[in-house]
Amino acid sequence: MVKPKKDQSTEEKILAAAKHVFMKKGMAGARMQDIADEAGINKALLHYYFRSKDKLFENIFLVQAKKFFPKIDMIFQSDLPLFEKIEHFADEYITEILENPYLPWFIMNEINRDPDKFLNKVWGKDNFPKPGKFLEQIEREVKKGTIKRISPLHLLMNLLSLTIFPFIAKPMISRNLKLDELQFREAMEQRKKEIPKFIIDSIKK
Repeated sequence: MVKPKKDQSTEEKILAAAKHVFMKKGMAGARMQDIADEAGINKALLHYYFRSKDKLFENIFLVQAKKFFPKIDMIFQSDLPLFEKIEHFADEYITEILENPYLPWFIMNEINRDPDKFLNKVWGKDNFPKPGKFLEQIEREVKKGTIKRISPLHLLMNLLSLTIFPFIAKPMISRNLKLDELQFREAMEQRKKEIPKFIIDSIKK
């Protein structure tokens, strides 16, 4: 028996439905039946296009990661002044994750499972992120006396952790601080300015 040819519009409809369900219920709470219902198809057809929920999740968020990482790398590679670069990073990262809140979890899981395989999927074998220019820029500003003596590596890690952590720890933060979804989003929007201000104030002379 010849299998029917997969239709691109149906596949796109499934991916859009799956993303909506994942965003609403999370990876653990989403069911294949929920995704089929959201897409307006039967479960058998869903399984024909995607064998498992894990495959769907990977497909959706791998695409997002491929779009997201190059944007961040472009900021680090740009000729912007250091302080503007820090501001752009925080704004770009938080904007992206607010729209794709499960992206950090996906990235962490894939990196812990097989970092080389994941990075090759996102970047290709010969094209990896290059934070070196950003680190060199920090060192130049230290030597010029624009900013205080600080390890470029630690400044980069501070920027990454301050931006990423609230999304990774969202269940704990929201529960303990009694924040609903709107309040959490508002707090993250505020962090677009708070993070750069905190870092810049701590390093500038």
